[in-house]
Amino acid sequence: MARAVTLGNGNILVGLDYRGQVRDLYYPQVGHANHVSGASGNYVHRIGVYVDGVMSWLDDRDWSVTVGCDSTTVIGSMRAHNDRLGITLVSTDAVHNEHNVFLRRFAITNESKKKRTVKLFVSQQFRISESQRGDTGFYDPRNNTILHYKGAHKLLINAEHQGTHFSEYNIGLFGIEGKEGTWHDANDGVLERNPIEHGSVDSIIGLTAELKPAESTIMHYWIACGATVDAVHELNEWVLNETPETLIRSTRNYWEAWAHKEGKDLSLLSDELVALYNRSLMTIRVHADNGGGIIASSDTDMLHHGRDTYSYVWPRDASIIAHSLDVANYNDPAKQYFRFMTSKLEAGGYLYHKYRVDGMLGSSWHPWIQDGVARLPIQEDETALTLLMLWKHYEIDKDIEFLEEMYNSFIEPAANFMVDYQEASLGLPDASFDLWEEKYGISTYTASAVYAALVAAAHASQLLGKENAARTYEAVSQRMQSSIVKELFDDELGMFIKHIKLNERGDAEYDRTVDMSSFYGPIYFGVLDVDDERVTRAFATVNERLRVAGASEGYVRYEGDNYYTLQDAGSPNPWVVTTLWVAQYHIMKAQSIEELQGPYDMLKWTCSHATESGVLAEQMHPHTRQHLSTAPLVWSHAEFVLAVHAYLDKYKALKAQE
Repeated sequence: MARAVTLGNGNILVGLDYRGQVRDLYYPQVGHANHVSGASGNYVHRIGVYVDGVMSWLDDRDWSVTVGCDSTTVIGSMRAHNDRLGITLVSTDAVHNEHNVFLRRFAITNESKKKRTVKLFVSQQFRISESQRGDTGFYDPRNNTILHYKGAHKLLINAEHQGTHFSEYNIGLFGIEGKEGTWHDANDGVLERNPIEHGSVDSIIGLTAELKPAESTIMHYWIACGATVDAVHELNEWVLNETPETLIRSTRNYWEAWAHKEGKDLSLLSDELVALYNRSLMTIRVHADNGGGIIASSDTDMLHHGRDTYSYVWPRDASIIAHSLDVANYNDPAKQYFRFMTSKLEAGGYLYHKYRVDGMLGSSWHPWIQDGVARLPIQEDETALTLLMLWKHYEIDKDIEFLEEMYNSFIEPAANFMVDYQEASLGLPDASFDLWEEKYGISTYTASAVYAALVAAAHASQLLGKENAARTYEAVSQRMQSSIVKELFDDELGMFIKHIKLNERGDAEYDRTVDMSSFYGPIYFGVLDVDDERVTRAFATVNERLRVAGASEGYVRYEGDNYYTLQDAGSPNPWVVTTLWVAQYHIMKAQSIEELQGPYDMLKWTCSHATESGVLAEQMHPHTRQHLSTAPLVWSHAEFVLAVHAYLDKYKALKAQE
């Protein structure tokens, strides 16, 4: 189940599912340790209501549940109605923007015509540090809270109703010794109050209200996160003193100010597009750790289909995401990201596949040996994109001191690596894995990215008075540009090929699979002008062979793509990223405002594939539009932000010419 809402503050990230239940809780770094689902299983913080002798959990079919998020804040919402029980439950959810506290405000309404006793139960299933071993949970009578802990991670749970703390609790085991979960203890409406457990521990608390017909009441619930018991006790006291209501309101005010800090003119966009634009920016910010790393996604459901999650810093995704923040004038998190990546650069001047947000090397499937020969297990486009987007950051931010700081530590060593890492016989970058992380060879997209990165390095060097370096980078980039056109454009195919692989004899083997990245890379990175006849021919090829004929009408990655393709689909899945690449191509090419209608419709296409809460997936079923793979995919949101800005800039430029 993909995430309906993601909330966070750069230290905490909380993911809610489509029943309003907590599925992810990352702390103290975004994307590192997930203390709920994590690597050890698919767990959940259940919510249930007990009334008239009946216990019902929100994942029961009797509940009609809608989960959403404010369009201009990182505030979640959930509305659940149970007609059989005559109960409506509404929540307002927030991670405080400064302090590490997750807050929920529950409004419960008695929809019946009689006075009733209503109980709200909330359970917690933690896998602290993504391990089922060695957790402890206990009831703390000193301040009437539940505390789960292991090592440096302390998670305090509290709740109150009309100034009174929760009166019922139980702490037990789950996932071991035949125990499914302590939440079952609520089925009779009474909790047993076991005060402590260790091992694989869960807990549940209950609040009680007497409600007249049509009467509503408010209950508050929170989780405070810290490194010590004293720290979470202090946070708990702070919540009680400030009041949860005040903290949720101040968090809402902060995000409203954040969303509107630049006073962006979005009047050319529909309300739906404005809402998705704002939601995309906030989704991006929530996935940016305060230490600089930007993860690809927080959705851990990938674990049930593969061996790992997307909760890593891919330099490719993260550099594009950082660039989208720069374009939207949120430069500080982008600057933090570039500092983070600079600390990861290898002595040889290259970046590895992916990283954890704590800076450690991430998991990988890239081997260190190819055809019996030791080769670097890298995707060179990731090193190139980081350098390129760093230069674009300077062009927007104009912080010359930051550029100088980055020059010796990143720009120069990365550019020198790209100069040296070449296939001399072709004048192209040497082999590496492509941006889709599948093929090892010399791909059009990677070659184009390296070309653009060397151009950027030449500009930075010239600006900082490094004239010899500037001449070297410019000369190599010009030769590489010529080689890309000569070696990688296939006249018969009508576009650039996917990649070249040199066999043992040194002969080139050509992969002519039509790939959207082979179309978009050369124009985005400036190898060819958008009006070049070869680009026009290439678009005709991808439009014929990569456009989905089903209900979605988006664009797939490449011919025969089988990643998450379902057997009944009859087609690879459209991706948000590749479809928005086509939109940006049309924006680049537009010569009149009328010609912008097509890309505007593609922005609306993107909006139509988002959830009600503004979540964009990686890919969708070509006919049903069902979200597949991971959601949210932050790269999808970043490309939407970039496409929106490209559209607005082009519209204003064309309008000025009239």
